[in-house]
Amino acid sequence: MSVRVTSLESGLRVVTHEMEHLESAALGVWVGAGSRSERDEEHGLSHLLEHMAFKGTRTRSAADIAEQIEEVGGEVNAATSVETTSYYARVLKDDVPLALDILSDILSNSVFDPAELAREQHVILQEIGAALDTPEDRVFDSFAEAAFPGQPIGRTILGTAETVKSAGSPMLGAYLDRHYRGPSMVVAAAGAIDHDQLVGLANDSFRAIPADLGPKPTTATYRGGESREQRDLMEAQIMLGFEGLPYASDEFYTAQILASIVGGGMSSRLFQEVREKRGLCYSIYAFHWSFADTGVFGVHAATGPEDVEELMPVVIDELSRAIDDIGDKELRRARAQLRAGLLMTLESPAARAGQLARQLLLFGRIVSAEELLERIEGISTDDLRALADRIFRGGPPTLATVGPANGVMDRDRIAERLGVRSTG
Repeated sequence: MSVRVTSLESGLRVVTHEMEHLESAALGVWVGAGSRSERDEEHGLSHLLEHMAFKGTRTRSAADIAEQIEEVGGEVNAATSVETTSYYARVLKDDVPLALDILSDILSNSVFDPAELAREQHVILQEIGAALDTPEDRVFDSFAEAAFPGQPIGRTILGTAETVKSAGSPMLGAYLDRHYRGPSMVVAAAGAIDHDQLVGLANDSFRAIPADLGPKPTTATYRGGESREQRDLMEAQIMLGFEGLPYASDEFYTAQILASIVGGGMSSRLFQEVREKRGLCYSIYAFHWSFADTGVFGVHAATGPEDVEELMPVVIDELSRAIDDIGDKELRRARAQLRAGLLMTLESPAARAGQLARQLLLFGRIVSAEELLERIEGISTDDLRALADRIFRGGPPTLATVGPANGVMDRDRIAERLGVRSTG
């Protein structure tokens, strides 16, 4: 595996994985700042900044950016998450210099034209409205807010109508200057890529970037809580969750396998018991979200109002059962799913570039596939049962519902049925 990493004087790191059989490359700039990096008055600014990056620089108009990348058959995009913001492109190998030039231009020379800003604010207000009108989106937002009340990590990525409308060009520039700094940025590429060439291009393109670290985000503390939003809908969206693990935890992959066994696919416990055997919902799955300093283990279900009362006891009993009787067959199946997902990532340039960037931002090093697979192979059923006990019974649950879900028991009754040892 030809993975190489070079650190520039500014602290910006360049990482590449050369895939000799490809004719194209995926590359991008990942920044270790996202929605949890925002001050209260900046809620939604990370996402707004991502949108504005493509709206014109000192040398390119918004149309120039789109036309130049599409003239070579490439594509460019961006994404904002809780802890990172990424700007990325996919091009043929000869067009890598153009792609990086465009990416560096939008990050170093954006003008944040007030007219463009007003238009993009209007677009994001429509996004916010669409999310509020989509029950599944809304329940995820409510769930995060209930799990981490009053904290940046629990706020929506989009922001609110009020905070988005109040954001001006100076605020965008100040946020960029504060967080877009060399030690917090990674240029990552995979595919038909020349490492030394990319290092030279990045060194020239990001020469003026500040070399000192920006502020750290506020430390997150899982609290657990309850949010109910009654709506006249045909379905109820229900989320139950618990405190999970951060990325750097030695048990991170144990939690991922636990989520897979509990609700990671059609063979999982929740899918088989709740959907297939009892027909209590049309969708149910479990997940484990990790962040730098915390995490959340959750279950999401969507069902009709006639089944909401019966559904939660069945879910809780399945979680309790996982503490006692996870078996070797389930472990082998979940391990195979996780192993396949990791190895498939190595075959996708875009996925691989993102993985490399996140590893450098989170761990300061590249974690080899061999190391990851070794960690996965070392997980036992005893490990899974012990972690299930700590997650499901070790602290207060979080409950969020949207829709006709009055029949869902409250979180105190959930905690009692699970045998939670501490409700905070």
